Amino acid sequence: MTPTLVLLTGPPATGKSTLADAAATALDAPVLGWDWAMGGLTGFEPLQAAMRGMDLPSYRSVGWSILWNLATAQLRRGASVVLDGVARAPEIARTRELAGTEGATVLVVATSCADPALHRSRVEGRLRGIPGWHELTWDHVARVVAGWEPPEDADLHLDAAEPLEANVARLVERLAT
Repeated sequence: MTPTLVLLTGPPATGKSTLADAAATALDAPVLGWDWAMGGLTGFEPLQAAMRGMDLPSYRSVGWSILWNLATAQLRRGASVVLDGVARAPEIARTRELAGTEGATVLVVATSCADPALHRSRVEGRLRGIPGWHELTWDHVARVVAGWEPPEDADLHLDAAEPLEANVARLVERLAT
């Protein structure tokens, strides 16, 4: 059976991680999260100092590089894998390239939240508890949203303003095809 590489992308607090968990359950696959990978690096001050000196695209690429290597290991053993992070066009293209190189099916899912008040409440009402990683603030998320360009080439778009059950159903249905 051909493995599947799923990428959940979108601004923070738009349901990526929840939907990534649903995809992982449907595929019996691991979820590899960008925030989790980067949180694992925070205990190494020399590395953190070097990363503080990077421009933003280079900084983001550190986490994606880790996720892509781990995903490659899973795909090479024939297992599906789910990536969870704020992927922009270059990361989406590289994820598609990886899937092609490894002979995997790829599904890019873009999340959003059309209701700003709901979006804010999703940020302010949660604690993710990722070891080594900071909790998000609405100010941070609002800056990301202001600069966000929704991926035109996503295979599926899901809006957190819709009921979670409906979004999970659409995702699982798409994975079954």
